[in-house]
Amino acid sequence: MSKLEISSFVTKQASPVSAVPAGHNGGPPLDDAHTPEWGNDGIGNYFYWKAAHRRVWHNPSPGIVSFRIQKAERLGLTYEEYTLEILERGRHLQIEDVERIAEIKHARAARAANQRD
Repeated sequence: MSKLEISSFVTKQASPVSAVPAGHNGGPPLDDAHTPEWGNDGIGNYFYWKAAHRRVWHNPSPGIVSFRIQKAERLGLTYEEYTLEILERGRHLQIEDVERIAEIKHARAARAANQRD
């Protein structure tokens, strides 16, 4: 092999201005700790809760969805707020539940204010 061929194979040192050091493939840094979707506190019942959440929110029949939307509109709530109240408390809100409806609307306003900040 000639001297010219050998010099073409020699690894060149990275210049001090270069952001990527010699031998680096340019991929993402490996220093960042990976955080799984369930967080750092252990897996616990994460997948059971995820499956239960999916069953509750994604499988109601069209008739049930329609009923809940109409009822929520009459009470001045969103579909999600009304459905969550059924799931958390186990009962359908009525017009007479003025205090609870006011609490839900107040919480909605607080969430909206937090999202703006």
